[in-house]
Amino acid sequence: MLTDEQRHLLESSVRTIPDYPRQGIQFRDITTLLNEPAAFKAAVSALSKPFLEAGITKVVGIEARGFILGGAVAYDLSIGFVPMRKRGKLPFDVIGQDYELEYGTDRLEMHVDAVADHDRILLVDDLIATGGTAAAAIDLLQLGGAQVTSAAFVIDLPDLGGLARVEAKGVKGHALIAYDGD
Repeated sequence: MLTDEQRHLLESSVRTIPDYPRQGIQFRDITTLLNEPAAFKAAVSALSKPFLEAGITKVVGIEARGFILGGAVAYDLSIGFVPMRKRGKLPFDVIGQDYELEYGTDRLEMHVDAVADHDRILLVDDLIATGGTAAAAIDLLQLGGAQVTSAAFVIDLPDLGGLARVEAKGVKGHALIAYDGD
């Protein structure tokens, strides 16, 4: 759990960009949080803390901000890190999962040997909105044989139902801060 001071630090470090990427969207930009050492450290510590004794064997970060946060969380937990990328970005043999976007489809991929049957996974990303990307990541990790136990995000947009979608897949969801609306 965050203290009130930590919550304020994180909330004040997130930049809101109106009407991006389209009219009516309030984009929550964590690059400003990453640029503020105290906020970045607080976010990584708060994302890691619930999982210090959880038996997690790997952290998986979703492209692109999930790489930054996930890598730091994996370091904090002293475990391995797996990058989950968009189509065609990984140099070795991959397995992939297609998923629906608001206007089309996309694909997540990971190396075929990135996870194993014994792995207990913590999925990390900067923000969860509708949960479509996170749900696809969970499906892909399960296809690879891993057990996805938890998913952690800096920001939740609860009105869009993403954490509920993740939890409906049997994965415990955790977010540090939340913003109403989209």
